[in-house]
Amino acid sequence: MTPKQVHQLQLDFFKKRITFDFSYRIKALEKLKKVLLEREQKVYEALKADLRKSEFESYVSEFQTVMAELDRYIKNTAKWARPQKVSSTLLNFPSKARRHPEPYGNTLIISPWNYPFQLAMSPLIGAIAAGNTVVLKPSEFSTATSDILKEICKESFEANHVTVVLGDGETAQELTALKWDYIFFTGSPGVGQKIYEAAAKHLTPVTLELGGKNPAVVHESANLKVCAKRIVWAKFLNSGQTCIAPDYILVHESVKNDLVRLLKETITDFFGENPKESADYPRLIREKHFEALLEMMEDSQVITGGTHDKSDLYIAPTLLDEPSRESKVMQDEIFGPLLPLISYQNKAEVEQWITSYDKPLGAYVYTGDKDFSRWFINRFSFGGGAVNDSIVQFLNEKLPFGGVGTSGIGSYHGKKTFETFSHYKSVVYRGTWLDIPLKYPPYTISLSLVKKAFRWI
Repeated sequence: MTPKQVHQLQLDFFKKRITFDFSYRIKALEKLKKVLLEREQKVYEALKADLRKSEFESYVSEFQTVMAELDRYIKNTAKWARPQKVSSTLLNFPSKARRHPEPYGNTLIISPWNYPFQLAMSPLIGAIAAGNTVVLKPSEFSTATSDILKEICKESFEANHVTVVLGDGETAQELTALKWDYIFFTGSPGVGQKIYEAAAKHLTPVTLELGGKNPAVVHESANLKVCAKRIVWAKFLNSGQTCIAPDYILVHESVKNDLVRLLKETITDFFGENPKESADYPRLIREKHFEALLEMMEDSQVITGGTHDKSDLYIAPTLLDEPSRESKVMQDEIFGPLLPLISYQNKAEVEQWITSYDKPLGAYVYTGDKDFSRWFINRFSFGGGAVNDSIVQFLNEKLPFGGVGTSGIGSYHGKKTFETFSHYKSVVYRGTWLDIPLKYPPYTISLSLVKKAFRWI
């Protein structure tokens, strides 16, 4: 079927209003959970085929996250879908007020290749719980995972409730050219801008989960040993292909040498003397991405790492020393296992570096000085972040996840995903036992009395 035909079938399905039934949504999620548990090993195999992820990393960063989200929604969907009481106002007396969540309708989710299972399933779960239909377009670069997603959704959901459409960028363009009730996209800012432009033609609301140049600032008061472990874990998870990973380190000049030594030691502790042989170190997604990363290293000084193997799409965990703002590696988001270190002397230099880029998706500060962390949080705008760690903001489902400016529009996670895929109708219920005549013309009451009444209200 063509994208247009799939779209029409889902329009027809939604018009039947089957998904407005809370129990239908919950049963669909319960069926999905059953199918996922049956396919768990196949999911791990697909992630290994696409990104060489270990089973442990696949479970922790992808499968477990999805299963926890499913359990959360199976438990709470009926409660979240009920009308919400809000306080009324004396201006409407006698009355009560409610917010009624309703599904947007036919939704399109376009998911990326870096966490191809989790970043497809998590928004899909929220969209289903909110009562929508979903067309899921997974990445064409993570083909094994895309295939298993199609298999899972076909078995879990009724035809035309959820449909997985496979294809390349041209297929994505065909889909985004259609009129949707909501579009949810995770990917690069460049592609996100094109999707935003396509959605604007139909005034379609969007969530865009993009990326940016994420800083990690290491203050002289930081616990360097802990700092090194947490940065190496966050940066080289998924071989650096994480949208909220630290993109570069700004380290106070007085502790730079110590930090470099500890980072090198930690890389060896985590991945061994030869990370290529480590079962816990994934690979890059494709040749084009590999070559782009090699270009970034061309005008940079390598501290450690730098070895690579094109046939294996492998680049070692690499530290780069003091690249200039004009260097290739400092132009755009790296999205790979290259970590530049830049020394600073004072806050002004930190400001100069961070504000030279658009607002990032993530930002991190490592410090034992509460005044410095407070300054950092208040001074810079970013999607989300952490003090004395990196990427862990993603692990708390009570913290909405999303960007700001070019790093994204909107947010999701936990209950917020349900809210993202719901329109909340505001409704006032008026009583008829009292009908105060003041609001009706002719207006004979003194305006000064009316002003005093409004101040009292």
